[in-house]
Formats: sequence, C-alpha cells, structure tokens
Amino acid sequence: MQGTIDGFRYGAVTPVAAYLMACLGGALGLRCIVRSLLNEESWKPGWLALGAASIGCGIWTMHFIAMLGFQVEETGIRYDTGLTLLSLAVSIVVVGIGVFIVGYRGAGKVTLGAAGVVTGLGVAAMHYLGMAAVEVNGDFRYDPLTVGLSVVIAIVAATAALWAAVSVRGFMTSLGASLVMGVAVSGMHYTAMAAVSVHVHGAGAGSGAWTGDSPTSLLLPMLLGPTVFLLLAGVVVMFDPLLVLGEGEWNKSAPARRTSVADQVAEPAPQHSIAPFGGRVAPARPRQDQYGTATPSAPQWAPPPSREW
Repeated sequence: MQGTIDGFRYGAVTPVAAYLMACLGGALGLRCIVRSLLNEESWKPGWLALGAASIGCGIWTMHFIAMLGFQVEETGIRYDTGLTLLSLAVSIVVVGIGVFIVGYRGAGKVTLGAAGVVTGLGVAAMHYLGMAAVEVNGDFRYDPLTVGLSVVIAIVAATAALWAAVSVRGFMTSLGASLVMGVAVSGMHYTAMAAVSVHVHGAGAGSGAWTGDSPTSLLLPMLLGPTVFLLLAGVVVMFDPLLVLGEGEWNKSAPARRTSVADQVAEPAPQHSIAPFGGRVAPARPRQDQYGTATPSAPQWAPPPSREW
C-alpha cells in the first residue's frame, strides 16, 4: 500500500526553524573561518575546526528539525539512535575536510571545486544516512532523478559556502552569504524529500514492531546539544571584535585604539624625596638639547617648609 507523506505536519514552523538554524550555523562558521585567515598560524586549526563544527551542526540541526514535521499517515515513525548520531559526525567531518582544504590551499578553481565536491557529497550522504535512520512499517523508495538533483544542489551549495568562507570578509556580507547558504541547504533537503515515497506493509502502524525511539523522545534531546554548541559559538563570535567588525573596520579603528591606549598611560606623578636637613629634592624635568633630544636635568634642591613655633 502506498503511504501518504506529509512533510509539513506543523505547518511553516519546522521549515522556518530549520532555515534559521542553517543560517545560524553558516554565519558562525563563516566568521570563524574568516578569523582563522586573519590569525596566527598556530591558532588557525582551532578556528577552522570551530567553523567546520558550526556549519556541520547547522546543517544537521536543519535536517532533523525539518524531519520533526515529517510523517506517514498510515504508519508511525521511529529513529535509530546510532545512525542518527553517525549522521551528525559525518556532517561535521565532511564539512571539516572542505574547510581545511580551502583554509590552507586557498580558493583556486581546482582546489575549490575538489573541496566543494567532497563536501557536497558528504552533506548528501549525511541526509540519506539520516533518512536511513528513519524506521517505518514499510519501505522507502527514491526517485533517482530527484536524488541526483538533490546531490547537485548539495555540491553547488557546498562550493558556494566554501568560496564565501575564504572570500567574504565583512560582517554584513557574511550575514548575507549565510542567508543564501540557508536557502541552498534547505532547498537541498526538501528536494531530497521530494524523491521519497513509502510502501506501507499490512495494516500500518499496528502491524510492525520497532526498536528505535519516537521522533520527539529522540530528536528533541539530541537537537539540544548542537543548538547549545551553536549558541556558545555565537558567544565566542560576539566577544571577538575582529570577528564582528571584519578586517577592514578593525584596521580602520586601529589609530583610534592606539590613541586611546596612549591616553590611558598617564605621566607618573612627581615624587619628592627627602633631602638632608629636612629639604626636598624636586623632581627632575627634562630639557631639550641643541638636537631637540630630551635629557633629564639634575634634581633641584628645595628649602624645607617653614615651621610655626
């Protein structure tokens, strides 16, 4: 029996939330990668890894938030915990491969193309691995042409994201690029879901036994971890002015920062030392020699203050 698929069980809530998470992961990842390109070489791997984890978590979170709205009317749905976690690992690792390639080799055509293909295929693998974690009382079937289209979209989206990661520096430009990335990743997901059909066995939900967990009992707690990670990465970005301002604005503000620091270095207050017989030695004052160089003068003796008897 052909199952009836509904990918929007909660209306626009899940697509919008999924899109926003993809944008958040993309924005944080882009800023972290920009920071790696502006930082010392020793810090570069850490920033690249943080950027890859942000983008990977954003893509994975987008996928499974969207899957919360997925249902088959004739059967219940369960999820395999191991495959679900494996899909998260795949998402982070394949994005990391692409990010490290362009982070160290630049965005040349060959390098960017190779990294985009690897990352795009990995993102598509994450999606279909996540779909393999879905258990229903039936079989999933996929339309090959639509699957191929979703893979092409994944490769194009990954290539564009990697190009933006090493080419876009300004904060507002990165924000715009992350919005486009969100559209591309979400579009890939829903294109891939359009390839799915379900052949239900027997009488539906009552005729099968599953060992997996229900969507709410598994996905909601699981989504909490990557979401918290993205929020923490956001805190890192917010408290790093170079990430927020971008290289151009940061360099423009350098003279003002130097002036501010110089103003804070106050001239030390003159110190009077006690001379013999109760007098005071006045502080030495610099004087200009014939070459305009300041040289300290000898300390001046000041008489002791008069005392009233």
